Amino acid sequence: MGSFLPDSSSYELLTAIGRGLEDLMTVNLARYGPTGEHVAVRRINLESCTNDMVNYLQGELHVSKLFHHPSILPYKSIFIAENELWVITPFMAYGSARDLIDTHFTDGMGELAIAYILQGILKALEYIHHMGYVHRSVKASHVLISADGHVYLSGLRSIFSLIRHGQRNRVVHHFPQYSVKVLPWLSPEVLQQNLQGYDFRSDIYSLGITACELANGHVPFKDMHATQMLLEKLNGTVPCLLDTSTIPPEELTMKPSRSGADSGICEGPGASGSRHTNGEPSTVGSHPYSRTFSPHFHAFVELCLQRDPEKRPSASVLLGHSFFKQIKRRASEALPELLHPVTAITSFDSAQLPDSPTGLASLESSLSHLDVDDWDF
Repeated sequence: MGSFLPDSSSYELLTAIGRGLEDLMTVNLARYGPTGEHVAVRRINLESCTNDMVNYLQGELHVSKLFHHPSILPYKSIFIAENELWVITPFMAYGSARDLIDTHFTDGMGELAIAYILQGILKALEYIHHMGYVHRSVKASHVLISADGHVYLSGLRSIFSLIRHGQRNRVVHHFPQYSVKVLPWLSPEVLQQNLQGYDFRSDIYSLGITACELANGHVPFKDMHATQMLLEKLNGTVPCLLDTSTIPPEELTMKPSRSGADSGICEGPGASGSRHTNGEPSTVGSHPYSRTFSPHFHAFVELCLQRDPEKRPSASVLLGHSFFKQIKRRASEALPELLHPVTAITSFDSAQLPDSPTGLASLESSLSHLDVDDWDF
């Protein structure tokens, strides 16, 4: 859990980043007094929580104490302060991968940056699955990036154990609580809720949807009604990476528009003379998807999104996929460069002056893009 003191007086709350959990949670940027380190403080009003919510939070906190892995967001301290539950975690200076898409990479990230991010997620999933759990909430807003370019998986609230009464079950049938926001990422077998149940391979499907989210800039199935989404997934409709190999050439010559790709479902194979390798951004004025991702990336996504869960590889197998051979450096060395022109939020000097409302307003402005309702600290 770390050596952070379980005492609210040790934390100077600087500014509210936002709210969540049906407005019962406030997330603050704070300074930890003994070291001066900046952290995120999640404060939850327990008096207003239902018994269901309290049980839900207890499950998350139990898992946070159980898990120790460099790719899973660490909880530095957990304690009760008056009527509030305080959860202390490191402050993620790049926010979530979803934040980056919304603010700077609206048509998707470059392939190499995505490779580093997906590798970080897979390392976390390999550990989670080895521990006998299914994450059930893999998506870009639950992928956090620190100032030094380290990738962390969060979103532990929906995690579920395959182990019951001392034995590891082959499948589970439990449907995730509070899952409305995560429906587009859930696998067909989780949504179907039949007697066959689901297992850790449902997370691999969610990883495939997340890969499309990172590459295309939006989430497949996002704008569909829940019933239509279920039918599409059960019928085997498979999302894909949007580039010159999956968008018909005539669409690439039209005025740039994302309307035809909002569902994230490929219309069919195509080809184009104007190609940008490895998913790098296209030139100004051209179609946003006039680029070509590598065959390895396409193959990786297809494997993850197999309709039959039995055909999806494990996280351990996927870590050895040829898609990751393009990674030559550590994420901490490469990601800050690949995310340029985005810069990490690391300057808090103006916020250290309590009598400086201008400084706090500036800090709040720089933090305002963070999707904290989805950012599960």
